[in-house]
This record gives sequence, C-alpha cells and structure tokens, in this order.
Amino acid sequence: MSEKPYSNTELMICVAARLFKDGTTCFIGTGIPMLAAMLASKTTAPNLVPVFEFGGTGAIMEELPLAVGEARTFHKGISALGICDTMETAQRGFIDYGFLGGAQIDPYGNLNSVVIGDHDHPKARLPGSGGGNDVGSHCWQTIAIMQHDARRFIPKVDFLTTPGFLSGPGAREKAGLPRGTGPMAVVSTLALMDYDPDTCWMRLKALHPGVSVEQVRENTGFELIIPAQVGQNDPPSAEELRILREEIDPTGFYI
Repeated sequence: MSEKPYSNTELMICVAARLFKDGTTCFIGTGIPMLAAMLASKTTAPNLVPVFEFGGTGAIMEELPLAVGEARTFHKGISALGICDTMETAQRGFIDYGFLGGAQIDPYGNLNSVVIGDHDHPKARLPGSGGGNDVGSHCWQTIAIMQHDARRFIPKVDFLTTPGFLSGPGAREKAGLPRGTGPMAVVSTLALMDYDPDTCWMRLKALHPGVSVEQVRENTGFELIIPAQVGQNDPPSAEELRILREEIDPTGFYI
C-alpha cells in the first residue's frame, strides 16, 4: 500500500508491538495492548502467548477482542481458567511481561488509575485498579502505555495503584515483591522511556518521529534522565499499518 499519515495511536501500537519478544508470555489489557499483541503475533513474535485477566491463555486472536473477558480472549486457547488462577500464574513467575495504562506515572514507574486528588475527597474518580496491582507486582517486567503531558508524568502519583520501583532501588524487595521484577518501559505519545538500572529513575530512550528532547522535557513534570545519545523510533511501516487497518481493527474501534 502507499504511505499514509499515521495517528499517535497507531505509532504507539507499533512501538509497543516491537517490544514483545517471541516465545514469551504477556499479560494483556484492554485497548492498545490488545492491538499491540495482535500486531506482534502477526509480525515479530508469532509464538507470543497472550494471557488475559479473566482466564484466557494462549488465545489465537483472529478477531480483535473488545474486552479482556469476552469469548475472543479464549478462542483456540491453551486454557480457559478464571481470575484467581491467572493471578496465581503470575505469582508463580510464569508471566514475563505485563502491559498497563494509567492516569498518572511518577519517575519510578508507579502508576495511578484510581483517583485524582485526595482519595476520600477526589477531584475525579478513575476506573480503578482492576488487575493493575497484581500485574505490576508479579509479572517479571511491565510496560506502561500513556498519553504524555505534565499532568500525567508527575513527581508523585496521587494514589499508588500499581507499584513501579516504589521509592527507588531495593524498595520493591523491601516491600515483599519478587526480586528482579519491575517496570521495563513506558510508551507514550512522544517517546519511549526506560529506567536507569542504578537509580531506577525514568530515562528517555528514543523519540518518536518529529519530536524533540525539549518537547519531552516540557511535557514531563519531573526531570527525566537524558542520555548523551537518544534514539529515534521508526515510524509505522506500510506493512504494519496495513495489518492494523485491514486485519486487526478494520472498523477503527480502538484506533
């Protein structure tokens, strides 16, 4: 197909899909994570094993699920379990990656999806945690997908829904969470971030096409680590866009 303009959503889906590793297990949430998982399974990770909160494991996603509990999350799967069994699978260390969203994120990757403002007298109530705490606590590595602005990337989240590195190095282990687990990356509308291994502080890894370091700084409510060399994310390829628009989400339900 000829090149077409792409949306921020399509770019985020493609950048996220490239993070999936073939032959791994991944906890998939509703929305962009589903599209990213489907794109990865059709391109770079054909042996990806998707895991859904309501118990579908290893589904062949021939059609886009609209939620994590509907029939398509079980389609031709390895097993059909329940929420408790699925969370236990993560607790036992069998799920490599978890994809999460949130309204706020802080420098250590802690996420908030519960309230804005004081918990008992909030400015806004959000959808809630769902399985966010379990995924962030027990999957080996987690990837957050978010809009990027200074209201969302803040010094301290209003409510800690999903643990990142908590207060820094060693804090997860001190809280009783499995050693070696924690945030891996953040895919935003501006860039791809990871975390400095020594300080656990968020670090700019690669810019989206047309985005500057200064734009990322201006839209982040704390000081990001900016390395001497910042990468550049490739734009969606013609084939990635074709698969997304024609095979995965032809009605544009999520895109």
